[in-house]
Amino acid sequence: MNALHKIALLAGLGMTATTAFAAVDDDMKALAAKSGCMTCHSIEHGTPGPNGMAPIGPAWQDVAKMYKGKPGADAFLTRVVLEGSNPYGSHWKDQVSGLVMPPNKVAIKETDAKKLVKWILTLAPK
Repeated sequence: MNALHKIALLAGLGMTATTAFAAVDDDMKALAAKSGCMTCHSIEHGTPGPNGMAPIGPAWQDVAKMYKGKPGADAFLTRVVLEGSNPYGSHWKDQVSGLVMPPNKVAIKETDAKKLVKWILTLAPK
């Protein structure tokens, strides 16, 4: 195989991977919207909340950055999604307008919460 064929093959594989990642992003965004997550959260850092106030919940890029490389982060965050958070242990104080993450067991299944959290943890800015 000559160099031109190799370049064409690698470019095609790259496009396939990019397309696959975009499909996952679309699926996860749809799951988040259907589950009500986007009411309080945004994906990108710096997105304002309602009426220009601080956002209700942290942007998922910020969550991913905070938990990047931390052992057990996916299990901890899945539990927070399903059971809610402790208002006395909030590390988002003065960054968001919401006091706690409410329990969401009625809005999202555990398997879907795990998938969503796994995806969120990939969103840390490079």
